[in-house]
Amino acid sequence: MEQNQDSSLVSHLEALRRALLRSLFILGLGIVPLFLVAPYILDWFCEQIALQGIATLYYFSPMEVFLLQLKVAALLDCVVCSPAIAWNFWQFVLPALYDNERRFIRSIVGLTSFLFIAGVAFALVVCYPLIVRFGMSFASGTLEPIFGVSNLVSLALWLSLAFGCMFQFPLVTYALVRAGIVDYETVCDKRPYVVVGILVLAALLTPPDIVSQLMLGIPTYLLFEMGLLASRRYRKRG
Repeated sequence: MEQNQDSSLVSHLEALRRALLRSLFILGLGIVPLFLVAPYILDWFCEQIALQGIATLYYFSPMEVFLLQLKVAALLDCVVCSPAIAWNFWQFVLPALYDNERRFIRSIVGLTSFLFIAGVAFALVVCYPLIVRFGMSFASGTLEPIFGVSNLVSLALWLSLAFGCMFQFPLVTYALVRAGIVDYETVCDKRPYVVVGILVLAALLTPPDIVSQLMLGIPTYLLFEMGLLASRRYRKRG
């Protein structure tokens, strides 16, 4: 019996390893063409900063812009390949599920990608300009902001990844309740712990300022409540 459990664990780990390797292979296929697109995206981003009058951007080392283009290409790669990666990881989960659960998992692959892309868009369109303007509000006659392009672009990329991942919260909550892994009432009772967990994650995933942490934490909590609402409706239908 113990040997069967060990072999089952090994097979699961092997399946996980294959899923990770397939995801890396998918990302590897996309990185080259997207790296060719990255300079145009970076130029467009800098133009938008200049048009909004946020700041004049500078770079301080010969390789800085090249490395930024690599980072932009990596983010684009994650966004473009997110449907394939989501499908790949959900496929890893499928063998352990019943038929009705498999149909459910297949139906949410597209929603997983949509939420990730929505999180990236929300970070770049809504949160990022507010955070930058908040930082510039400290300028005075004796303090003048000089922004390096690496600082602003890295902030935008990091926020995009953080929001893209945290926007999966409603889907994760709904999937856990629907699969019976956690009970709906239990999740409702643990709301204070969920709030603390969201704030801790927001602090870890964002720059060390309260504005960006709240701008990630508040939408994530609202999305968590949306996941709970969807779970309650599913439970009533059941």
